[in-house]
Amino acid sequence: MDDTWKTVEALHTWLDGHPAGPAPTPGPDLTPTPSPSPGSPERTALLRILKLSEEVGEVAEAVIGAYGHNPRKGASHTWDDVRAELCDVIITAMIALRTLTPDAPAVFAAHLTHVHTRSR
Repeated sequence: MDDTWKTVEALHTWLDGHPAGPAPTPGPDLTPTPSPSPGSPERTALLRILKLSEEVGEVAEAVIGAYGHNPRKGASHTWDDVRAELCDVIITAMIALRTLTPDAPAVFAAHLTHVHTRSR
């Protein structure tokens, strides 16, 4: 395991020590739907996978800000911000993968090899 995956493992362990809070209670107009119990492996995996969408949204916000495309905010971000947000997406994906399998480094390496081979 290289240093990157050792760091991912450390982050995964740290996150596991800080479980997500309880599931929200639906309001009176909402019908409760069954969901994985708080702290369950299924809920943890689901939330870590959904976190990717949040991080990708932050990349989009940074790109829009780097171009100054939001008339209300102007040039609110730099390309360094975009690069940092892209790194957050990669880190979040690696942690999500590790949450799904303890063999994340091998799973990722095999998939990367497959994609590289397919591109030739």
